[in-house]
Amino acid sequence: MGEVAEWPKAAVLKTVEGLSPPRVRIPASPPYFIFASNFTNVKDFLPSVFLMGPTASGKTDLAKFLVEKFPFEIISVDSAQVYSGMNIGTSKPDREFLEKVPHRLIDLCDPAEPYSAAQFRVDALRAIEEIYSNGKVPLLAGGTMLYFRALERGLSQLPGADESVREKLEAEAAELGWAAMHERLGAVDSVAAQRIHPNDPQRIQRALEVYEITGVTLTEHYARQSAQVFPWSICKIIVAPGDRAVLRQRIEKRFYEMLELGLVDEVRALYERGDLHAGLPALRSVGYRQVWQYLDGEISYEDMIRAGVTATGQLAKRQMTWLRSEKNATWFDSAGSDFKKNVLQFVGDAVIC
Repeated sequence: MGEVAEWPKAAVLKTVEGLSPPRVRIPASPPYFIFASNFTNVKDFLPSVFLMGPTASGKTDLAKFLVEKFPFEIISVDSAQVYSGMNIGTSKPDREFLEKVPHRLIDLCDPAEPYSAAQFRVDALRAIEEIYSNGKVPLLAGGTMLYFRALERGLSQLPGADESVREKLEAEAAELGWAAMHERLGAVDSVAAQRIHPNDPQRIQRALEVYEITGVTLTEHYARQSAQVFPWSICKIIVAPGDRAVLRQRIEKRFYEMLELGLVDEVRALYERGDLHAGLPALRSVGYRQVWQYLDGEISYEDMIRAGVTATGQLAKRQMTWLRSEKNATWFDSAGSDFKKNVLQFVGDAVIC
């Protein structure tokens, strides 16, 4: 027998000679007895787990369930949860929940500050390394597909923002409308235009900006990018209701719940700060944008609700498009009666074993 080392929750790690390649078994409930050989640390034989899914698909509840069963630690993969003061509209876990189930990469910056996919990759890689160093396994859970993609595949070296080009594009958009700008993008980069929704001015502007600055399309930049290999193996789990109607019902129900919890007051606190505006990436987040328009007097309360629900549904549709392109992923129906049981079995057999 080899040396006995500590494992989270008082588990025992035993080294067994003659086993090659290393095999690991962690029961679904304590005590955790893990048998392995020929390894130096946890990251040598356990993958990082990507828990992906559209908004309102049940990712947070499932992540909490899995953390109670396995030595996982959660990393949030959510472009809105990185902002402090944005809690209700991002479905950020409350303080009591976070005390029981800590999450990394939430409340990283103020809504006035930018936060990019590139910065997320840096922060996430650091967090993953720390989690492995602590003898646990990273569980990355969220719905920002660009962040998952950036983490797994890396990012191309795109030019920085050019204020003069951006001002020119914004002026043209003010005159012609973003639909026309989307058509312009389609003329120079049809692949990007198909991927970017006509109602997504931020991404339309960025794609046109890259082309204006470099003379090379965004799609070509991505094609040229050298692979930035994710240094660990990955297990992808995708959860979504098998029936789209169920997801739509969940989205509407959750938006009303957010309003009851005080979403309008939360956005009002940001609105009244005086240093924020609707053009900031943080405040273009679904729900916040619509409530901001209501507070600005642009739409009525009823129209705000309809717009918020519709925008969230459109977000879920875009997320599903991304998810269908994911390779080597295992899908689970989050509305199924044995949903958690099936995921638990899968994790026990395919991830931990």
